[in-house]
Amino acid sequence: MANSVSRSKIHLSGHWNLSEVVHQIKSLPIMCELESSEDAYFRIDCSKINSIDRSGLQALYVWMQCVSLRGVTSKLINVPRDMHLTIKRLDLEKCFLI
Repeated sequence: MANSVSRSKIHLSGHWNLSEVVHQIKSLPIMCELESSEDAYFRIDCSKINSIDRSGLQALYVWMQCVSLRGVTSKLINVPRDMHLTIKRLDLEKCFLI
């Protein structure tokens, strides 16, 4: 399933694990598509993520930090239970502010 992007919301889906993360990264908006403004804010809808591991979380976190440097705020929403447990198990709760 393809990820999708609207003006202020990104919908992620599929498997965000070691074997699939390279393909998933390609579907994230590139930095030059994101413009800084007072209301530059993205909600990242994770409801359709089937699985995620350390590699997927790392890629997502790095992307979120890069867009933050461009003045765009992002926040994970609709985080599936398994994803939340993975974040907690890896002690990454401070990184994703869940």
